[in-house]
Amino acid sequence: MKLKSFLKLVEIQTKAASMVPFALGTFWALYRYDEFNLTNFLLMFVSLLCFDMATTAVNNYMDYKKARKVYGYNYEKHNAIVRYKLKESTVTAVILILLITASVSGFTLFLHTSPVVLAIGVLSFMVGIFYSFGPVPISRIPLGEVFSGFFMGFVIMFLSVFIHIHHKTGIILLSYRDNMLNIVLNPAEILEIFFVSLPAVLGIANIMLANNICDIEDDIENKRYTLPIYIGKETSLKLFKVLYYIAYADILILVLAGVLPLTSALVVLTFPIVNKNIGIFFKEQSKRNTFVLSVKNFLILNAAGVLALCIGLLL
Repeated sequence: MKLKSFLKLVEIQTKAASMVPFALGTFWALYRYDEFNLTNFLLMFVSLLCFDMATTAVNNYMDYKKARKVYGYNYEKHNAIVRYKLKESTVTAVILILLITASVSGFTLFLHTSPVVLAIGVLSFMVGIFYSFGPVPISRIPLGEVFSGFFMGFVIMFLSVFIHIHHKTGIILLSYRDNMLNIVLNPAEILEIFFVSLPAVLGIANIMLANNICDIEDDIENKRYTLPIYIGKETSLKLFKVLYYIAYADILILVLAGVLPLTSALVVLTFPIVNKNIGIFFKEQSKRNTFVLSVKNFLILNAAGVLALCIGLLL
């Protein structure tokens, strides 16, 4: 398999959806806890990137296998297996190599940290696989936005914080003694991380929502019953807009509450650009022309958030 076809198979341009929350969590560990572990950082980076690429490849493979509509942009151009005439055996081998690499890196990370990492990692692996695989994949039901936003936005950020601070804080303690599994949580710390991650959660959910809005006609034909099919295009578009507004409100509230540094208020300066892109998407919902605006909005909003946090860290 050539590099170009591999990058298309794993849709490398979409990996920002996992790398940005990873970066946000890393800088939050530095800002909030003054902790950074290079080994754990590298292990999680490799595991996360390989697993993200694997799940995307699985999704493309399952779309290829289950497609009823075998013509048009989404099938002939968007799916790398069709576009580059890839052999199924080659695609399967690539998926296995990526999953093995992700698993080995993830297990090594667990050995360096805590059983919490193993538990959350296994759960995330299961969700990632069943997102595209199985009799009723998550991506083909109305919960795709919820699962993708929560796991890629919050869970990734939480783990990228936890791997640096597992030894010094009781944010989550997991133990097994006398045939009893004990879990101790610090709700305040977990909620703080959740609300810091909320712009990423909502931005990723909106990428999925925009994708499903653009694919309504194709999804009906391919029997993918996504959220926009249940609530309708008009309501989906309103939800698309509201989620961005909630993200900006969340940032301002966290700044006023003293959770985020004052520099994070600068993220609001990106609002006119994001709002303009929302308006363009409202006029046309096209996988070819306007879907990319949801990815751009995610990057604009969350990259600005990471940068503002970095500046606050330096100051």
